[in-house]
Amino acid sequence: FLQDVQKHSVHTLVFRSLKRTHDMFVADHAKAIALDDESHKQKMGVKLKTEYGPVLHMPILKEGRERVSHHPDGMLSHQSYPQLGVALTADTKIHRNPSEGAVHSLTLALPPSLARQDASRTAASVAEIHRHAGVAERIHPPSTAVSLLDGGGTRNSALIRRAPTMPKPQWHPPWKLFRVISGHLGWVRSIAVEPGNQWFVTGSADRTIKIWDLASGKLKLSLTGHISTVRGVAVSSRSPYLFSCGEDKQVKCWDLEYNKVIRHYHGHLSAVYDLDLHPTIDVLVTCSRDASARVWDIRSKANVHTLTGHTNTVATVRCQAVEPQIITGSHDATIRLWDLIAGKTRATLTNHKKSVRTLVLHPRQYTFASGSADNIKQWKFPDGNFIQNLSGHNAIINTLAVNSDGVLVSGADNGTMHMWDWRTGYNFQRIHAAVQPGSLDSESGIFACLFDHSESRLITAEADKTIKVYKEDDTATEESHPVNWKPEILKRKRF
Repeated sequence: FLQDVQKHSVHTLVFRSLKRTHDMFVADHAKAIALDDESHKQKMGVKLKTEYGPVLHMPILKEGRERVSHHPDGMLSHQSYPQLGVALTADTKIHRNPSEGAVHSLTLALPPSLARQDASRTAASVAEIHRHAGVAERIHPPSTAVSLLDGGGTRNSALIRRAPTMPKPQWHPPWKLFRVISGHLGWVRSIAVEPGNQWFVTGSADRTIKIWDLASGKLKLSLTGHISTVRGVAVSSRSPYLFSCGEDKQVKCWDLEYNKVIRHYHGHLSAVYDLDLHPTIDVLVTCSRDASARVWDIRSKANVHTLTGHTNTVATVRCQAVEPQIITGSHDATIRLWDLIAGKTRATLTNHKKSVRTLVLHPRQYTFASGSADNIKQWKFPDGNFIQNLSGHNAIINTLAVNSDGVLVSGADNGTMHMWDWRTGYNFQRIHAAVQPGSLDSESGIFACLFDHSESRLITAEADKTIKVYKEDDTATEESHPVNWKPEILKRKRF
């Protein structure tokens, strides 16, 4: 009985398989379906109406034998248009190319205003039709092109194409060095300005965090606790807290009322390179050399998300209130836009060829910029659509800052700082400040730069152990510092 059951089930499976095979091969796809005359007529009728409707009323005239007739009042008769499009003759059903004589005759017969429009519409199209039909193009002297417009008017833009030019950049006053602040005993790696714009914080390779008075540049406080370079600092606008991270894998929360550490966020497996606070939620985001970024609940110290996907050090992270809420840049040369709720990648931008070390979000527009040794690139949210390249700062770019006036600042490893017009990408100023006495010329790198909240001061953190403050030159005018702008051909690499 058991054998019968097994035999029966095997047979059933075989027959099912045969039936499936039969259904699969019952239709012979090699044979074309027979053409149905009625449906073909309907299809061609619809095509004629939709594609050739505007010119169906024009009669097909034999070129060269019939001419355009005029009414006494100077208007064209309805039946006098020569055939311009590619028409099917009734007897041959073969495509016939229009002659250029027909185009000329129509253009010269039309009134001046229509002549200009038709010249632009047809002068280029005749050459295109000839090219696609395999007929060699005839090269006319310039006088022929102008003769098309004898009916009146100027030379048409369709006949002469101009190369796109860079729009004129907005004028920005130049920036000049205002103050040099000394006090750290190592490279100054990070800066943050407090929301009230009274003081700012710096983190250094000397393992200390220092708080400075913004107006006078005097030291207010030093905080010790990290056992290695402090790579990132951030001041909360929602609570009296200062956050710091460093190469000792530690992320600390300092209570500024007591000037001591009240929380540690444990989880990163290697040096923590950057951090940022979410503007509307009590959430902290950090990124690390362990190729991950982590999202922390500030109060409970819980690791809400671990954002994985990068294949190398994540060097920079930025938060914003709207989707996508987190943006990271990495040494794997990619930028990732993250969905904070799901904790997953929303988009990956692979345009850069070198490590992405810095990101900056525009304060007013829904755009951002990324800095790398190959280029500065501008992007559009939410999907990271590429806008343009800002080329010319040929160095490893460590930091970017932008203000509401559209001044973008890039600071590099070789101590140079470039000022750009955000809209056009025009580089209007280059600064290379001298290193401090006692420092080597090679120690002229810029690790971080930031505008204060009034946007009247630019603060830089440098490798010569100083903090430099820059201000706009109030005495400068557009006449005294003109924009050395030339309407060059715009070269934007689309990659």
